[in-house]
Amino acid sequence: MEAYLDNAATTPVFPEVKEIMVRVMEEDYGNPSSKHTKGMAAEQYIRKTKEIISGCLKCQPKEIIFTSGGTESNNMAFIGAAIANRRAGKHIITTRIEHASVYEPMAYLEEMGYEVTYLPVDPAGRVSVEDIENALRDDTFLVSVMYVNNEIGSVQRIGEIGEALHRRNPDILFHVDAIQAFGKYKIVPGRLGIDMMSVSAHKIHGPKGTGFLYIRDGVKIRPILFGGGQQGGMRSGTENVPGIAGLGAAVQQIYQNHADKREHLFRMKKMLIEGLQQYEGVVIHGVDGLPLEETAPHIVSAGFSSVKSEVMLHALAQEGVFVSSGSACSSNHPELSGTLQAVGVKGEMLDSTLRFSFSVLTTAEQVMYAVETVGKLLPVLRKFTKR
Repeated sequence: MEAYLDNAATTPVFPEVKEIMVRVMEEDYGNPSSKHTKGMAAEQYIRKTKEIISGCLKCQPKEIIFTSGGTESNNMAFIGAAIANRRAGKHIITTRIEHASVYEPMAYLEEMGYEVTYLPVDPAGRVSVEDIENALRDDTFLVSVMYVNNEIGSVQRIGEIGEALHRRNPDILFHVDAIQAFGKYKIVPGRLGIDMMSVSAHKIHGPKGTGFLYIRDGVKIRPILFGGGQQGGMRSGTENVPGIAGLGAAVQQIYQNHADKREHLFRMKKMLIEGLQQYEGVVIHGVDGLPLEETAPHIVSAGFSSVKSEVMLHALAQEGVFVSSGSACSSNHPELSGTLQAVGVKGEMLDSTLRFSFSVLTTAEQVMYAVETVGKLLPVLRKFTKR
């Protein structure tokens, strides 16, 4: 049997996504900037996807800029906003549990003379709204907080943060990395005080290499890619029409019967946690006594005492159970997880933790197979470690 439980890394595409992408590549393959009928047919896919996304977000289609995914969206938000808002200040606030695609552009901006404040989180991985307010300065122009943490599934109080920021200073830009949240939550940026928001298609059964950045109308941001002036000059380069069409299909599918999909994910999560907790020396991170409903429905971070995470990961893979030892996007940075350290994980558990993550396609049989496989492997691997 095979149990793919690494959906926070990437998801298989929905059949509807594959179907529309093949149609675009084989039939409607024109350049959307071309003035002939092939070009106009391609452009219609872009327009339709904008309508789908803006309908979900209750925003304007012009507020959606298509990108190559979450990393580009985050980079565009930070660097583009920094360039456009130099006079507003050079201070940025974020948290200690952000994704590498936040940390790396932040480090770049620090080299350029900007100052970044990295706020701590509690044992459940949540930043304090009060800490954010206390960190604000007269020269703060940007605050970035991820909606759902990609390693432990902590959920931030985005609405409270947005309200607090704009009550204090309506000119401060609030960016949200919603890459693990979009599709799991119904997000209306206008109601949450979000000025910019990053989303990636391949986390919601869309294609890799596609995503978007929501930019509230009126937000000052400069492009970081220059060329033919596509997308109103905000992101030059011929649009990835098959990918954009696939993104639109994925968004449509993921938000159909959305409440049922969320309930399914929480069932899988509860089943896995209860199954793993029957084994000695297993710790679930990022929960800290919270009700399950206050954590992300699709992510479980579990530590296994006396077993290295890489050893457990490969042993599980040999049995057809596929998980992650952290963020898949950070595999080129093998140092211990900053997120786990930020929530107080210490000692051997820092290098003995795996991430299990589900999708709407995950079955109860797959989860139970994973639980049983862990139970079979743990005593063997622990015995091997003791040698």
